[in-house]
Amino acid sequence: MPQPISQNTLFYGDNLTILREYIPDESVDLVYLDPPFNSSRNYNVLFRDEAGKYSEAQIAAFEDTWHWTHETERTYRELVTESSTRVSELMGALRSLVGTSEMGAYLVMMAARIVELHRVLKPTGSLYLHADPTASHYLKILLDAIFGPENFRNHITWKRSDAHNDAKKQFGQTSDHILFYARSKAVGLQPSIRAISRTNAS
Repeated sequence: MPQPISQNTLFYGDNLTILREYIPDESVDLVYLDPPFNSSRNYNVLFRDEAGKYSEAQIAAFEDTWHWTHETERTYRELVTESSTRVSELMGALRSLVGTSEMGAYLVMMAARIVELHRVLKPTGSLYLHADPTASHYLKILLDAIFGPENFRNHITWKRSDAHNDAKKQFGQTSDHILFYARSKAVGLQPSIRAISRTNAS
């Protein structure tokens, strides 16, 4: 059983492992989640050389492309057999809909982590999940299953200044989405809005 954390702590590693091994039940006030978007892109760690210019030798941070592996299958089975009925039925339905595709693998990865995040949130806690149109509709349904649709508080649209070169063969994607859920009915909308306003003003 994880013990309460009594001081500021930075964890480095797989967040699923960290959550399960180190974070106690109902111990977290707020979660802001900015996961990979299943964008099928590779992302680098950007750094500059001593002259202040970007180096050509960038470190590959992660590949935002997901594959259905033996580990994915194991996690899927775990979600179906050990989660709530709602989550179990949803995972089965999603597998029927998208199959063992890249999207299916991505949703299994996200589901396992959101289940753990729900566990560690206090009854007065809240979660903000940052997503883009690639998978935000699936993530909304996933959050409904885990948190309960009654605990959905808001869909915040974050408008960007450009489309990141997305608009070559389609309309530019100039917005991201933040899905705001409460852990329970004890969390209202107004306190969270005030908290965000104070953060933006500082």
